[in-house]
Amino acid sequence: MTQLASTNSCKLSSDKRDFMDEADTIVDMPIDGVLDLHTFRPQEAASVVDEYLRACHEKGILEVKVIHGKGKGVLLRTVQALLEKHPLVHGFRLDSEGSGWGATIVFIKKNTEDSRQKTE
Repeated sequence: MTQLASTNSCKLSSDKRDFMDEADTIVDMPIDGVLDLHTFRPQEAASVVDEYLRACHEKGILEVKVIHGKGKGVLLRTVQALLEKHPLVHGFRLDSEGSGWGATIVFIKKNTEDSRQKTE
């Protein structure tokens, strides 16, 4: 299992990861292509999204829905700022389904050669 705490320490797992929520309790999350950020602190959003995208990439999940909520758009801007420079991200768009701009759909690159080219 992976634990993503405030210190960003991690251990890999094949299908699930543990994340720390706002109350510093471990949240066991399946790696299924849907990440709901409502249970995490805003300051931890970028590291949670980064780790989740890497876990999805490892499992071959190439489309991820990140639910950040609507609110004032702070998490939306945080998530999209990370996605713009993330080496595994091929592209992203706002969810066109029921959640509207409360979620972002992320398209992950198929192989690591593409991700290396972006960082060089």
